[in-house]
Amino acid sequence: MAAVVTGGAAGTVVRLRGVGVRVGGARLLDDVDLEVGAGRHLAVLGPNGAGKTTLLRVLATRTFPSSGAAEVLGARFGAADLRTVRPRVGFVSVAADGLDRARARVDHLLACAPTGATWPVGDPLAGDPALAGRVAAALGRVGAGHLADRRLDTLSQGERQRIRIARALVMDPALLLLDEPFAGLDLGGRESLLADLDRLLADPGAPTTVLVTHHLEELPTAVADAVLLRGGRVVAAGPAAEVLTDGPVSSAFALPVRVARDGGRWRAVAGG
Repeated sequence: MAAVVTGGAAGTVVRLRGVGVRVGGARLLDDVDLEVGAGRHLAVLGPNGAGKTTLLRVLATRTFPSSGAAEVLGARFGAADLRTVRPRVGFVSVAADGLDRARARVDHLLACAPTGATWPVGDPLAGDPALAGRVAAALGRVGAGHLADRRLDTLSQGERQRIRIARALVMDPALLLLDEPFAGLDLGGRESLLADLDRLLADPGAPTTVLVTHHLEELPTAVADAVLLRGGRVVAAGPAAEVLTDGPVSSAFALPVRVARDGGRWRAVAGG
């Protein structure tokens, strides 16, 4: 089943047509059609192995489709130099960044992001008040301003997740990709980070955001659209209020699921 998410009067940020990804004979994505409009925040949900992270890696220009056509921020895969697009895409993934090993100060780590450096050398903020302002603003957007002078290896998992997101925001991305940002967090950490994301995405100046998760309870209230994946294929896509209902969610997770929404928050429980 192919489906399209539409919306966003300011233009289209992502456009996929018949995209498939195959690696070593395994089909990770198959015939995916997707459009994400500027300013429309999208959730991608599905069980383990559904193809969620693979889809995010395509949007991050880290994985090239084996078939179909892909366009991100106006750059078409195979026809444009995607290196010019990558600085405008913030990709936040615990599996991809290696930041858990970092011992650098938080503000220094964020300051080296615009240069493309992995780790800071010396004090990258020295003599650059404009950069210091960008770093402070990015930390403030995720409620982490008080962590600026802390070393990353002294932070909790939830605090590190905020720093990952802030590091992406320093680049002022047009597209923000969050790969399971709540993984490994306890209830308090999840709810605190979710509140920060609610504030971030409610800001009219926030980048268009695509968030991957297994759990409806982890969706910020600003999410407007949703895609359900199973086995690399789209089960349903469209406005979240239409997609996140009993039937499509049950099909995606292959068990009876009851979906409810209360005060803007989603929840799902198994059962007939």
